Amino acid sequence: MTSGFVLATDPVTPPRGLERAVYAIGNFDGLHIGHQAVLERTRRLAKSLGALSALLTFEPHPADYFAERPVAFRLTPVDIKAAVAAAVGLSGVVVLTFDSSLAGMTAEEFVRTILVERLGAGAVVVGWDFHFGKGRTGTPTFLADAGRRYGFTVDIVTKVELGEGETARIVSSTAIRRALERGDLADAARGLGRRYAVSGPVIPGQRLGRTLGVPTANIALEPTNRLAHGVYAVRAIVDGEDHPAVASFGVRPTVDNGPPLLEVHLLDFTGDLYGRDMTVEFVERIREERKFDSLALLVEEMKRDMSRARAILANAS
Repeated sequence: MTSGFVLATDPVTPPRGLERAVYAIGNFDGLHIGHQAVLERTRRLAKSLGALSALLTFEPHPADYFAERPVAFRLTPVDIKAAVAAAVGLSGVVVLTFDSSLAGMTAEEFVRTILVERLGAGAVVVGWDFHFGKGRTGTPTFLADAGRRYGFTVDIVTKVELGEGETARIVSSTAIRRALERGDLADAARGLGRRYAVSGPVIPGQRLGRTLGVPTANIALEPTNRLAHGVYAVRAIVDGEDHPAVASFGVRPTVDNGPPLLEVHLLDFTGDLYGRDMTVEFVERIREERKFDSLALLVEEMKRDMSRARAILANAS
């Protein structure tokens, strides 16, 4: 992200640098190609108005708030949302805490309190299926009418589909989650417009991989992550450097059947990664997770996994 990128949480007045900005509004989990169409329209509208552009989103996920516990399989946490927003040319991200106050706001109160008073929005852009306010009574049509009353422009982006004719389907976060749950990275990438990726700090593990000659950098994903367990060819990004790698996500049935863990072996790398942030980009699923009769057989398969990963990554664009 550029040094001038604005990241603001629960502002009570328009964030400095985003006065009269054009806001793309939504939860935007996944920031898939449908969401990206909203962001691109936002950037273009801001340019035509001589204004800056920003993304307005909410944390925690509303589904988590209403369930009173984490339930949503999150595709893009705030840091990845901000990175994607910056990459497409937006000037900032504003995050509102989704709590009882926000959940209880009527659509009219949301427009007046949030968009007008707290953000001073010059214009807003939403998708065709955007709903907001208590009971989801706020619709794109309601928002357009409110914009006329309060003096800001409203732009509504039509649905984005993959394919044509009878095989066309609407791009949705739900469809992308289902693709990841069955390990179909290619289908997920078509919807996302990029490869699926996760990020987090590298945490200590049992150091079994080091004992077996295959040291791993481990990341604990959110318990609600439902990516299909298995072995993947991946790219690991640490401090801006891209490393070819092979990763296993699952419960380690040969070892302990423990909590799901992402274990990443960086190919041709030596060094200590503990405590450092790492982003893992999933390229292709190599195989499912399975139990082996011995650690020796597991190690043999891991070596084959490494060879498969090298071949996949060498040919990946």
